[in-house]
Amino acid sequence: MERKSCRVKWAEHFRTINHHKKLVMELCFKVGLYRQGLLHDLSKYTPTEFLVGAKYYQGTRSPNAAEREIKGYSSAWLHHKGRNKHHIEYWIDYGMGEKDTMVGMKMPVRYVVEMFCDRVAASKTYRGDKYTDADAYNYYLRSRDHYIIHPETDALLEKLLKMLRDHGEDFTLFYIRKCILGHHRDKQ
Repeated sequence: MERKSCRVKWAEHFRTINHHKKLVMELCFKVGLYRQGLLHDLSKYTPTEFLVGAKYYQGTRSPNAAEREIKGYSSAWLHHKGRNKHHIEYWIDYGMGEKDTMVGMKMPVRYVVEMFCDRVAASKTYRGDKYTDADAYNYYLRSRDHYIIHPETDALLEKLLKMLRDHGEDFTLFYIRKCILGHHRDKQ
């Protein structure tokens, strides 16, 4: 297999993140999260994330996974998760319990919804023509054992991903807009 030039990988990575961002924006707009849809993942365009993403770009999965395999960590991911509130990792802190262990804090509902949109868009981006409404839920199940996540955040995310799997995108987005975001008015 011929190695792609850096210029081609940069262009393909740029196209991939633009495509993903567009899909998230469309999903966020459908549920009424206009500001979050516009601002979603802007840190991916910073040199810290973009240059690493272009270097490790493969097109079928996150470049962060490739960087992690080679270096033992992903500098782009460490930067990204600390700047984007729709990631559960942003919400990990020391608990108030006796042992002061790391725990997942309860995420504001609007960020759980953006996380849902992000996962659906990522599945569509990386699965392409093979995408089904079950993909985001299946990915969640494969990754769930290592999450540090608040139980209420986890329950809402799982509920929405199962709803997508069982009832489809239109039904789930309508439900989110009317029943989830219509009842939770988190401050912007």
